Amino acid sequence: MALNIKPLADRVLVEPAAAEEKTVGGIIIPDTAKEKPLQGKVLAVGTGTKDEEMVVKEGDTVLYGKYSGTELEFEGNKYLVMRQSDILAILG
Repeated sequence: MALNIKPLADRVLVEPAAAEEKTVGGIIIPDTAKEKPLQGKVLAVGTGTKDEEMVVKEGDTVLYGKYSGTELEFEGNKYLVMRQSDILAILG
């Protein structure tokens, strides 16, 4: 299924990695207490601006700041739309 979202300018669409299931002494910590993931997969990129060339590309796994981007829910899935400058590193 093709995702029908196209970021504009220097923005990037990222699918966050799933939060890891954590247990403490056999107690499962609920979703609300899990750490927000700080990495994800780039699904789409904008065309850039005259001042900023796009370095990240579709398929890259990236690290981003804890409070980066705007959360978006589309067809039951959660995504982040952020500026390329909010991405800290490309993994791989």
